[in-house]
Amino acid sequence: MSYGMGGWETLRALRARDKVAGHRLASGTARRITSFARPYRRDIVVFLITVVISAGIGVATPVLAGDVVNTITRGGGDAGSTVVRLALFIAGLAVFDALLSLAQRWYSARIGEGIILDLRTKVYDHVQRMPLQFFTRTQTGALVSRLNNDVMGAQRAFTSTLSGVVSNVIQLVLTAAVMFTLSWQITAISLVMLPVFIIPARRVGKRLAEITKESYDLDAKMNATMTERFGVAGALLVKLFGQPDTEAKRFGERAERVRDIGIQSAMYSRTFFVAMLLVASLAQALTYGLGGWLAVSGAVSAGTVVTLALLLTRLYGPLTALSNVRVDVMSALVSFERVFEVLDLEPSIAEKPDAVTIPAGAGQVEFRDVRFRYPSAAEVSLASLEDVVTLDRTTSEPVLRGLSFAVEPGQMVALVGPSGAGKSTTSMLVSRVYDVTDGQVLVGGVDVRDATLASLRDTIGVVTQDSHLFHETISENLRYAKPDATDDELWTALRGAQVEDLVRSLPDGLETMVGERGYRFSGGEKQRIAIARLLLKAPSIVILDEATAHLDSESEAAVQRALSVALSGRTALVIAHRLSTVRDADQILVLDEGKIVERGRHDELVAVGGLYAELYRTQFAVADSPMPYVETDHAEPVTVPPRDYATDS
Repeated sequence: MSYGMGGWETLRALRARDKVAGHRLASGTARRITSFARPYRRDIVVFLITVVISAGIGVATPVLAGDVVNTITRGGGDAGSTVVRLALFIAGLAVFDALLSLAQRWYSARIGEGIILDLRTKVYDHVQRMPLQFFTRTQTGALVSRLNNDVMGAQRAFTSTLSGVVSNVIQLVLTAAVMFTLSWQITAISLVMLPVFIIPARRVGKRLAEITKESYDLDAKMNATMTERFGVAGALLVKLFGQPDTEAKRFGERAERVRDIGIQSAMYSRTFFVAMLLVASLAQALTYGLGGWLAVSGAVSAGTVVTLALLLTRLYGPLTALSNVRVDVMSALVSFERVFEVLDLEPSIAEKPDAVTIPAGAGQVEFRDVRFRYPSAAEVSLASLEDVVTLDRTTSEPVLRGLSFAVEPGQMVALVGPSGAGKSTTSMLVSRVYDVTDGQVLVGGVDVRDATLASLRDTIGVVTQDSHLFHETISENLRYAKPDATDDELWTALRGAQVEDLVRSLPDGLETMVGERGYRFSGGEKQRIAIARLLLKAPSIVILDEATAHLDSESEAAVQRALSVALSGRTALVIAHRLSTVRDADQILVLDEGKIVERGRHDELVAVGGLYAELYRTQFAVADSPMPYVETDHAEPVTVPPRDYATDS
């Protein structure tokens, strides 16, 4: 008897029952699924034909076995040759069925893997284009799950679910038809045992679903723990606070519960299969008993009894599988729906169809009455990705309130102010990480919303306070800015960033792995590699977002030397916490609560005695300014008379 595959499919469906119970699909889901299947329609047709033929062979074999028995019992001069011919025919069908199974597997893999490729690449590309706040709100694990678990679930719709439904329906119809033709009495009595199996199986499935869900939750928590604790920052925190024993105990408790659930699940599963085999065996025994009695009385032939007994083994599997077909289909459709849910979330930053190219070498940046508020969760995220019931629709307060300023080509303009004043947000509007709520941001005279994203990325280069390096080689990290760069170009960029000697001293040179987030290098070394990447890109506008904020004095000095090369001949917008780094800026803009409250050069702003002077005085207990600190009202912007930057030394 063979119940294995059908049993596993039934068990999986029973586990999934609670997950899809009562779920209502969004309109149009089936139509969208068809669009993904359309490129594989020929493969699907051939696949289904092989499934139908294989199901037919599965029914034909027991009938032929019955003919063999009838031929033997009937006897006669040609009985031997007839039995041999039947046996050879059965063997031929077995070989043909084996070849069909290989063809089925090939087409199934081709269809399934093709759909996985299409879905994964489409979702990955779509997620990459989402705004930054989407990533700050959503759980990384939930996104990965959409790319793995849900895509795999969607793939099953065209492989195991589709083939299972078609195969089981064909096999059930053919088997039942043949059995009722041979003996409707034996067939009807044999099916009496089916409810004895189905009803307890549903209860076992419900309990399995409960403990499986708990197991998944615990696995997710353990994965989250390992991700956090095995990261460089998490491992360092554990070591600094001396908590490895506590962490091991907490992890061990969860792992023990997973072990216990695994044992329970194994026993429930074994009970399920034992019950299935037992009921099917009892039904087969009933068939032999009743059929044998009818055969002895001459009502049916011995071959008919054998045929019915063999066909019975092919009846229980499809019946139990089809009793849960709705769950199988719904599970696959729900997976598709969860994938579509991500694809339907439109990126807030998109390129217009008629976008224009920013002129090459453009160096002017202009803000015109710019206002900005961060989008609400409902505008950029999904409740299922944040693990909440409903998304927050509260509109945030404006972060920027009417910013207007211009940075001329070749100038260095600094943005300073207290934390939360809107400095980093301002820089992100230039590179279009976010779009303005109102007003305009222009680069080279072109509104960034009207520009092609490629030309905007080519024009602007950014170095943040925590520059990210991928867990790849130095050369791969550098070529992220210019994929076709030669090794000579890489070394030139490293030389300009004051980090060439360090890289040449490494055993593997450019092929040195930087480690997760670049933790194999110090903060200053990592920043200089990031600056080399910027130099390789060669943008005309550079944005520095507190690029030296977390460095010691020696590292800061090295990075400043690298920056002097990076900024040479380029327009620079510098966000600075350390005011000493912007003393030579052509213009300093002082932000407070989203507004420019002061603007001018360092000496002029210190002399005015406003917010800049306050910040400067706070950072340097012994200020080098001759002007005493004076309290001022910052409600209105303080503007220092403009200077001629062309002649100012």
